[in-house]
Parts: sequence; C-alpha cells; structure tokens
Amino acid sequence: MKYTDIHDPRRIELSLTKKYNKTIWGRFIKGIKEYELIEEGDRIAVCISGGKDSMLMAKCIQHLQKYSEKPFEAEYIVMDPGYSPKNLEKIKENAEILGIPIKIFTSQIFEAVSDVEQSPCYLCARMRRGHLYSYAESLGCNKIALGHHFDDVIETIVMGMFYGAQMQTMMPKLWSANFTGMQLIRPLYMVREQDIIAWARYNGLEFIQCACRFTEMTSKAEHESMSKRREIKSLLAELRKKSPCIDMNIFRSVENVNLETIISYHRGTESRHFLDDYHDRPLKKEQEKNVEQTRADI
Repeated sequence: MKYTDIHDPRRIELSLTKKYNKTIWGRFIKGIKEYELIEEGDRIAVCISGGKDSMLMAKCIQHLQKYSEKPFEAEYIVMDPGYSPKNLEKIKENAEILGIPIKIFTSQIFEAVSDVEQSPCYLCARMRRGHLYSYAESLGCNKIALGHHFDDVIETIVMGMFYGAQMQTMMPKLWSANFTGMQLIRPLYMVREQDIIAWARYNGLEFIQCACRFTEMTSKAEHESMSKRREIKSLLAELRKKSPCIDMNIFRSVENVNLETIISYHRGTESRHFLDDYHDRPLKKEQEKNVEQTRADI
C-alpha cells in the first residue's frame, strides 16, 4: 500500500506526542497512572471496533509499549460480528495506515440480534463483550482494553440520573463477573472526544461509524430519536455554552461523594439508608466531642 505524506505512520504516531501531547497523550498517560490501568507483565487484548476511539487507543497503547518502564504485551484484536465487506475492508485499511498488527476473529452477533425487537443494542453489547473476553482469554490475556473516552463517562453519569434513577459512573477498570482473573480497562478515560476528532482530521483519517445492521436498516432520524445518549450529548453541548466547566464538575461529583448527604446507597448486596442510624447520631457526636476534648486536655 502506498502512503500519502499525511498517512505516513511515523507522522501519525509523532502527532500523538507532539501536536496532541497535552490533549491526548498526556491525558492518556494520566489515566494509565492515576487508575493503575497497565501493570508490568500484563497481556492486554486491545479491542478495536473500527471507530476513531478504539483505533486511537490502539495507537496509544502501541506507542506506550515502546517506552513504558513497565513492560507489557498487547494483542490487537478485531471482532467481525457481521460487518459489511466495505466496513471490514476499511478497518483493515486503517490498521495498515496506523501500523497496527490486528487479529480478526468472527462471530454471528449481528445475525443473532437482527430479529430482536426490544433492546437489540443492549443485547448486542453484552454478546460482543462476552466474545471479546473469551477470545482474549484464548490468547492468554489478563485484560481487555475498550475505547471509551471522557465524554462517554460524563454521558453515562447524566444518563443514569435522568433515565436510570441512579447515581453511577463508567469505571476506569473493573473485574469481569464471568471470566475469573480478567479485567476490563479504559485507557482513554481522561481523553475528550473533540480531541480524538481533531487528531483524526489532522491525520486525514476516516473511520467507520456504527456499522450494525440494525442501524443500517433504519433512517438516520429514526436512529437518533431512539438514542438517549444522543439526547444527552445535545444537552451537554448546550450546557457547555453557559459553563465550560460543566463536564469536569459532573465528573468531580462522582469523586466527591459525601455519604452524610446521601439518602441511601448500596454496595453489592449491602444497602444503607440514612434513617438506619439517624437517631443514634446525636449520641455519636457527643462521644466524638468528648474524645476530642480528652485529646486536647492531654
């Protein structure tokens, strides 16, 4: 394949640490370090869907492999759940441009969910995750990496409040419930979507969008009307016009949780309600006051 100057793999990789050092590479490294996403001896299955996010993630991880003080291995995997030949070819083409050695495996997920009327996207996502874990395990990997970014995190928080009646977030890493010892990590956790788009445009890269058959069978207007996430994206875009800090404020809200001001919460099977010990609190406060006074006298 002949590369144009703009598609030179070396130029594309260099753009990460030069032009986009602060907005992409720096935030990528911050997420890796702050949440301890990649550790020495890891063997990571980097999951590439073919979109801009997962392709950028793969390139960042590939670059990190060269210079990391903590040696780790990576397998760059692409699951073909039933892509059209055109989309699959585009994924291969972009992987070649980026210099990413992908391994493609097939599944029949699109076929399996094509006749599902209720929540086909939810079912598809669960099935895709299971296939990715299974293939990663067969390659001897202990982690799978997904390309969710900062905007996905913010949108998940707001969607949980507005449509799920719960306070939750998309975690930077978590243990698999069905594959013992396997973890899911999100290396682009601190990277903003607008910067990913800018990087792609700067390097003249075009990636596939949502390529499922369900989307292809509906009009753009119909698909957008079904997407709650698109509604949240639009809402956040309006809020940013009035408050540029809105995204970070939302993010910090799930870091600065004060349980004293929460009506109820649960962790696993344990549930707590503020009334559980409400009547004991005056006594506890008096005891704490006495302890502080004793320490002061000493």
